[in-house]
Amino acid sequence: MSPPDRKEAEVRRLVQQRTAEPVPADLAERALAEGARLLRRRRALGAALWTGVLAALLVLAVWALVLHPWAAPPPTTTPPAVGW
Repeated sequence: MSPPDRKEAEVRRLVQQRTAEPVPADLAERALAEGARLLRRRRALGAALWTGVLAALLVLAVWALVLHPWAAPPPTTTPPAVGW
């Protein structure tokens, strides 16, 4: 048999003491309000991030349509004259 675990014994002692401080009566309501606030903040942040990503994609698409970066650059010299 294994010897008793020190942590387990300490937890048992704490549970058996029952001298914990009383829980506030409005704890559940405060926890619910805090959770709702965090959820609203997370949703707002997600919406802002998605809006930023979509705006960046829109800017990229407009830039690509206006400048045609895939096209070859215009020649900087004139072609040689043939027949001279």
